[in-house]
Amino acid sequence: MAKQTKGEPMMKKYINVILLIIFTVAGYGLVLSQPAYAHCQIPCGIYDDYARVQSMLEDVATIEKSVRLINELAGKLDAQSQNQLVRWVMNKERYAQRIISTISDYFLTQRVKPSQKDYTERLRKHHTVIIAAMKAKQNADVKDAKALKTSIDALLSYYPEHRH
Repeated sequence: MAKQTKGEPMMKKYINVILLIIFTVAGYGLVLSQPAYAHCQIPCGIYDDYARVQSMLEDVATIEKSVRLINELAGKLDAQSQNQLVRWVMNKERYAQRIISTISDYFLTQRVKPSQKDYTERLRKHHTVIIAAMKAKQNADVKDAKALKTSIDALLSYYPEHRH
């Protein structure tokens, strides 16, 4: 083993502190960065609007199931039931937020345009989905999930399935 000079242990301490700071800052960057769920906002030409609507319909089915299970677990006080209740509430919130993000980050920024002759109607229908998703987040009533599904179904005429 080589003999250390007086300054080497102090230098190793400084290097370790600097590395700790670098990794800490890099870690915070990963934690604080926002995930991007929506498709890119450039005209790449690979959009599948119908698939996005179908995905939102799957999300609303998950919300409806979550609401049913929340209501089943609501009166139970054992730890497992409480744990599952919290998980279903979080699940309901996450899927409602996904729908809100899809409408606002994808459809309203890229598909609903002021140049469309029925712009006001389209805007209203898309906004109705956002409001219905918000209500589904706030409540644990199946009627809110069904209203959300109805509002998404109203978009299907704008985004028909394309067969190639």
